[in-house]
Amino acid sequence: MPKGYWIGRVDVHDLEEYKKYIVANAVAFEKFGARFLIRGGDFEVREGQARSRNVVIEFPSYQAAKDCYDSPEYQAAKAFRVPVSEGDVLIIEGYEG
Repeated sequence: MPKGYWIGRVDVHDLEEYKKYIVANAVAFEKFGARFLIRGGDFEVREGQARSRNVVIEFPSYQAAKDCYDSPEYQAAKAFRVPVSEGDVLIIEGYEG
């Protein structure tokens, strides 16, 4: 079964308030077996548009990635993120070659 991934690109407008989201999302991520592969860090834009923060999160399965996003725990965390940031979140199935 392929793993699932979240790819997030976010511009944060209020870092202090955004920290509440970071604390709150840990509950959902632990419940659904999430593991951060990329969490910020240096980057270069080679094509297209960028946002200030980039994240890639791995889940044990594509279904777990979708279930985490839809969970009450993540939706409660998301309520902290939405007012203080804008971004894109993709949920994508991994490639097993």
